[in-house]
Amino acid sequence: MAATVMHVEVQGVKIPVVFESEKRLPLASMELVFQNSGSLADTVPGIARFSAAMLGEGTRKEGAIAFAEALENRAVELHADAGRETFVLSMEALKSEFDFGLEKMKALLADPNLTPESFEKVRTRTLGELQQKKSDFDYIAATRLRSILFEGTPLAHPALGTPESIQGLKLEAVRSYLEDHLHLDNLIVVIGGKFTPAEVEAAVKKAVAPLTRGTVAAIPHFAANDKERETVTYEETDQAYIYFGAPYTMRADDTKRVYGKVAAFILGSGGFGSRLMEEVRVKRGLAYSAYGRLVTNRTHSYFSGYLQTKIASGDEAKKVVKEVVDTFLSHGVTADELESAKKFFLGSEPLRTETLAQRMSRAFREYYDGLGLGWSAKELEMIRQMKLEDLNAFIKAHPEIGKLSWSIVTKKK
Repeated sequence: MAATVMHVEVQGVKIPVVFESEKRLPLASMELVFQNSGSLADTVPGIARFSAAMLGEGTRKEGAIAFAEALENRAVELHADAGRETFVLSMEALKSEFDFGLEKMKALLADPNLTPESFEKVRTRTLGELQQKKSDFDYIAATRLRSILFEGTPLAHPALGTPESIQGLKLEAVRSYLEDHLHLDNLIVVIGGKFTPAEVEAAVKKAVAPLTRGTVAAIPHFAANDKERETVTYEETDQAYIYFGAPYTMRADDTKRVYGKVAAFILGSGGFGSRLMEEVRVKRGLAYSAYGRLVTNRTHSYFSGYLQTKIASGDEAKKVVKEVVDTFLSHGVTADELESAKKFFLGSEPLRTETLAQRMSRAFREYYDGLGLGWSAKELEMIRQMKLEDLNAFIKAHPEIGKLSWSIVTKKK
């Protein structure tokens, strides 16, 4: 059974509900997805992620330990997470424990453990994580690439925040953030399991009962910087960490993104056989792996990639990446490369829909991106029928991908 969209009215709000049926296994899952509530909506760098961690502290009544034990005893998973665009509260359980999970989700929304003690616990844990990131050179390179690629936008700030922003964060700011973003008007519900439409409606109404109405902010769109820039960070490292990125003009609801998916696979996201891997590793032995992808989201789209190499080989690796991208844009792909990409996407499709979680995630993305449920099947058919001349025309129409910026973590020579 294909996923469907229905609407459940609560307090005058018609909440969109994406429903994915699961009849083979006795599993059930629900996600409350709050739009424009992730780190891009941070009022303080890191506050969305911090607020999600606060919901991980259980309810005020039970506290973190008792709340977690109650869930564990019934094999129910309930957790919050803040991405770039959305804030998600998700619950997974056996179908027989789903109602118990709903009650816990409802209780968490009604009475989160926003106490000074829990706040300091999360602050200490977050500061510890940030301290560890100081020696995570991939994190440093990736974060600083975004800082120049999306300078002047919320994407330039690390989603985890900074030691300064977390140290200065107040409990009242977290409380306000949750109240301002976790409300009915921002909500999309995704639910999966063996349910009737009436059961779906009842489950949604129970879970969201503590929520109120709120103000909806327009979802922004940020363009990547087309000025080719470079930032170098010197650390005590034995490897050079090279991250690169460029603009990519593509909207999430543009059906031509399917060409970008195939092009990116051939250029850098397809592992062995991709252009970057072949030129950087196989032919020159400069790195263990080299990767590049095209990211397409509602709020931003860009080209990004990375590799690690010896300190002495950093400049040569940069030159090779630039040559590979430029050649790709000017000459396109070959018939053999397109055929290999088609075989991969068509042959691996069953692996992408094995689990309920995978199918729920796919259905949500189809709805959220504005492409409509069933887009993935249409996309596969477009790949099956894709012509070489059309793909190469698409590639040549996106020269902005060649305007590369660089973030490098290396050691002073």
